[in-house]
Amino acid sequence: QVQLVESGGGSVQPGGSLRLSCVASGDTSSNNARGWFRQAPGKEREGVAAIYTGGGSTYYADSVKGRFTVSRDKMKNTVYLQMTDLKSEDTAMYYCAAGESRQVGDLRSRLLPLNEYDFNYWGQGTQVTVSS
Repeated sequence: QVQLVESGGGSVQPGGSLRLSCVASGDTSSNNARGWFRQAPGKEREGVAAIYTGGGSTYYADSVKGRFTVSRDKMKNTVYLQMTDLKSEDTAMYYCAAGESRQVGDLRSRLLPLNEYDFNYWGQGTQVTVSS
């Protein structure tokens, strides 16, 4: 079992920045893939970024590439999502998820989007609202 707790969401104007945090506890060694997903009202859940907590390889969706950065602090069992140049279309509930590498697969050279069904554990989410 893995428990995930997100924080750092809030309201920001377009062009602003936020940093989300995801603290993990439990069987984190087996579930070393961390994904950030988001879901806006009426839309499907979208995987925006992911990282392996061991090797540090990362993945970004095209929609956030160059604006979002995912990182991890092994000692704190924490993964971060630094979001810059935020746009109104980034408004959504953001979720942290954990999964096993055998399910999630390669991140660095990944061509397919993240699959939410490859992740076994989910946090409660944190709301990000971008509005002027």
